[in-house]
Amino acid sequence: MPELVYPLDSTRKFTDQQYVGHNRWHPDVPANVTVSPGDVFRVDCREWFDGAIVNDDSADDILNAPLSTVHVLSGPFAVEGAEPGDLLIVDILDVGPIPQEDSGPLAGQGWGYTGVFAKSNGGGFLTDWFPDAYKVIWDFQGQTATSRHVPGVSFTGIIHPGLMGTAPSADLLAKWTARETALIATDPNRVPPLALPPLPDDAILGTLSGDEFNRVAGEAARTAPPRENGGNQDIKNFTKGTRVFYPVFVPGAKLSMGDLHFSQGDGEITFCGAIEMGGFLDLHVDLIKGGMDTYGVSENAIFMPGNVDPQYSQWLAFSGTSVTVDGEQKYLDSHLSYQRACLHAIDYLTKFGYSDIQAYMILGAAPIEGRLSGVVDIPNSCSTVYIPTAIFDFPVAPSADGPHQVDPGMGVPMSRG
Repeated sequence: MPELVYPLDSTRKFTDQQYVGHNRWHPDVPANVTVSPGDVFRVDCREWFDGAIVNDDSADDILNAPLSTVHVLSGPFAVEGAEPGDLLIVDILDVGPIPQEDSGPLAGQGWGYTGVFAKSNGGGFLTDWFPDAYKVIWDFQGQTATSRHVPGVSFTGIIHPGLMGTAPSADLLAKWTARETALIATDPNRVPPLALPPLPDDAILGTLSGDEFNRVAGEAARTAPPRENGGNQDIKNFTKGTRVFYPVFVPGAKLSMGDLHFSQGDGEITFCGAIEMGGFLDLHVDLIKGGMDTYGVSENAIFMPGNVDPQYSQWLAFSGTSVTVDGEQKYLDSHLSYQRACLHAIDYLTKFGYSDIQAYMILGAAPIEGRLSGVVDIPNSCSTVYIPTAIFDFPVAPSADGPHQVDPGMGVPMSRG
């Protein structure tokens, strides 16, 4: 096992650890640990809500999920010699749940969860159809996930970090704030909001304190969206074996990571849509000096995905176009066409006995593939959702015999706000 340079105790809160990480982006958050190019090391990561979501049959914790506290990130890590304009190479050598020998409320992390936030508390991709809070608990056995809340389904996890990135420069941070503030101003009372502005409440900023803490807390960016530094990209193919090339904006790069997922469908469409967990990352880092200019990587990471994804040979695919459910034509709206493809898949799965929310949770957690299949044929974009048929323990393709009826079991816990 690589040297554990960033340990976390599962029995203690994120702010009560040997190293206190952060939950906001800012160039002045101090680095906790320094590593060198060529180093191989292990990092522990907390579940993104720091243990606020528990393994039970109630969705009250999802209803009251403290979104102002996320994401709890391990880091920052300073990389010796890294300077603005470099490319930081990060190899994901291994990633997995909290080891079984750990103790505490997340002991062994033999489980994870998928959730839908209430519309009043963040919502999700299909929030107008699913406005309440829901939760599904998934149990892990080796690489396989199953759930008492969604019977008849099992799949191999594509384990990956949902969030990893470098610190922004002061100029880049100001750019984020300006453009997101301008977007919010177009509809300031929207629920859920169009973007999340800086929020000092519940900010965690490593070792900062006093006036410096207050200054940074008022300027720092929330970690929810992906941006030029990488961040919360939620790319399911960031698996073991992945190599990522991150732009460096500040001295030392200040790499951070967290939000580990046992599995996820493309898009993480329920917002809390992966199977969230705590765990570990084994990483290798290196540098390409001046790499941003050399390779034209002025913003946004590029990556080479790993090759450990489960191999499915048969898929059932659903398509959607950029026409609303009320029949209104939109112009090449790929967001809408992906929504419609997901809704078609959900409607289909309900014919087998699943509730609509159970079907939605399957799409969020299982390794479905989402594709932009057509973006040029005016006025309709076409998006598709591919579901691997092998995740079901019954035939799921259409046949003359009609749909098999699955026992929906205890169903999905729901809580209305």
